Amino acid sequence: MHKQKLISLPEAAALIPDGAVVTVSSSSGLGCPDAVLAAIGQRFAESGAPRGLTTIHPIAAGDMYGIAGVDHIARPGLLKRIIAGSYPSGPSSMESPKIWQMIYANQVEAYNIPSGILFHMHREAAAHRPGVLTQVGMDTFVDPRRQGGRMNEQTRADLVQVVEFDGAEWLYFRAIAPNVAIIRATTADEQGNLTFEHEGAYLGALDQALAAHNNGGVVIAQVKRVVTAGSLHPQSVRVPGVLVNYLVTAPAQMQTTQTDYEAAISGEVRRPNHTFEIAEWGLDKVIARRAALELAAGEAVNLGFGISALTPRILLEEGLDGAVTWVIEQGAVGGMPLLGFQFGCAANAQAIVASPDQFTYFQGGGFDRSLLSFLEIGQDGSVNVSRLASRPHITAGAGGFVDITARARHIVFSGYFTTAGARYDLADGMLRIVQEGKVRKLTPQVEHVTFSGRRALELGQQITYVTERCVMQLRPTGLTVTEIAPGVELERDVLGQAGFPLQVDADLRTMDARLFRPEPMGLQLR
Repeated sequence: MHKQKLISLPEAAALIPDGAVVTVSSSSGLGCPDAVLAAIGQRFAESGAPRGLTTIHPIAAGDMYGIAGVDHIARPGLLKRIIAGSYPSGPSSMESPKIWQMIYANQVEAYNIPSGILFHMHREAAAHRPGVLTQVGMDTFVDPRRQGGRMNEQTRADLVQVVEFDGAEWLYFRAIAPNVAIIRATTADEQGNLTFEHEGAYLGALDQALAAHNNGGVVIAQVKRVVTAGSLHPQSVRVPGVLVNYLVTAPAQMQTTQTDYEAAISGEVRRPNHTFEIAEWGLDKVIARRAALELAAGEAVNLGFGISALTPRILLEEGLDGAVTWVIEQGAVGGMPLLGFQFGCAANAQAIVASPDQFTYFQGGGFDRSLLSFLEIGQDGSVNVSRLASRPHITAGAGGFVDITARARHIVFSGYFTTAGARYDLADGMLRIVQEGKVRKLTPQVEHVTFSGRRALELGQQITYVTERCVMQLRPTGLTVTEIAPGVELERDVLGQAGFPLQVDADLRTMDARLFRPEPMGLQLR
């Protein structure tokens, strides 16, 4: 009786009308309904339809390197507008993903909106409320007094505005009602009830389905398998069948990029600690170790992509696994956050919550600390992680960065002081800079304000910057050097390589020499 919900991939692609607003549930390869997106791209290649789509990707637009995900539909004429929390990026050895080529060629309107806000915009659309009123994103690139989230000259419409409410200034993001939601799960029954037992995260599939369904739209779910109606345990169903119009099967769908299936990611088994690789010796490890010194036992700590993601491996090597609880935006709470193509997943998680709920937790500052990375640091302490026009292949947009940093009590930003050709000698607990990088990461004004130093000072946030050669803090008097690596000269290697004057703490200390030696350092958390 219910089998009419099951359709083929070409039939699913044919459901997308010209000009539709399509919301897609995916992270960086995690939970991406690739088979449906590929079918839409194939339909366009063969028939020229659908045309003029607006697509919404709350966390990310699929695979982080543009191998799949949004690049299936990144075709001029098919896409009119894209709104995403983040975009695919790639190593310098690869050509930029197709979506970035379209953005830089002004072939598509493109917005980068914080992931949590995008999820909450779906909730508002589902409840027929006008939109999201928030202070998340104020004084960042999302603020209309800066770029308003726009990513190229082709993009002109306002998705956000500054409003006054109850005696305060707020950012207002109007809700967007999707015509189609494309989501993914592991199993569907014949009634369309969806379970996620092999998935690494629930993401925002329920909220996206609600937004489309409640506004008269269509919900298409890609799954591995379809089972008999009534055979799924009701407490396991994350999206009820009353919201799902059509099902397509993709038995070979990957759990995340380059991972067919790993049971520890979906919490079905626990993976032994000895199977996790520890961080390789080098300056990335030094930086991650110094970031770990900021942690206190028992904390809930958010973790971002980049060097910061190595910190759990530092604690593992030091016998401190479980001393803090890691929380990541895709929804994992606890466990071991994974690296590379698996980033966004965690093995051995204590819990997996829906991303919109995780972002409510982040936006309200419910966690203790955040470890994040930086591309640029400005004179006012602002940080850019979202855009470098000169290196678009390595920049992916903000994702949940803006949501996370809005009210975090203590943020530790990690990265290198200079880049592009820097060479170092790391020996005997000392750091010697053999050749400076051509690009200074400390610049008078960052290209994109993903984090506002000015607002951080207003809110009283504690901001620390960890690099291979020094540690700095954001203070009302300016960016202040508080520690320097053994073997590094303050004037030549730090002050002389910053793009603006730095303050120096009166009690300048030397970074712990144990950080710069390959053996475990006997780390103890505060």
